[in-house]
Amino acid sequence: MKKFKLLALAIVISTASLFAANTENPENLNKELRNQIVKLLQTPDFVIEKDITVTLKFTFSSEGEIVVLCPGCENKDIVAYIRKNLNYKKFDTPGEKDKIYTMPLKLKAS
Repeated sequence: MKKFKLLALAIVISTASLFAANTENPENLNKELRNQIVKLLQTPDFVIEKDITVTLKFTFSSEGEIVVLCPGCENKDIVAYIRKNLNYKKFDTPGEKDKIYTMPLKLKAS
């Protein structure tokens, strides 16, 4: 009976360690997503008069394409620019499918 308890304990510990060894760091994933988004939004084709902070809400499709849900801005030019440059673009390292991401972006005056 003692050996059975010891074996059961060993199985529980080894199984728990497998689940605890998650190799994907969500912070690194968020940095990669942010870098890819910033790269796509680098050169606007209009003049930004003052610094604006935009709260961008988006998700990913099953093909790894970004889907902009809410650009988070009142300015129609900025909304159109964000949707034109981000919507349905394929990402190298997409996030989870159907998870809603929220990311603040700062657009600097030009």
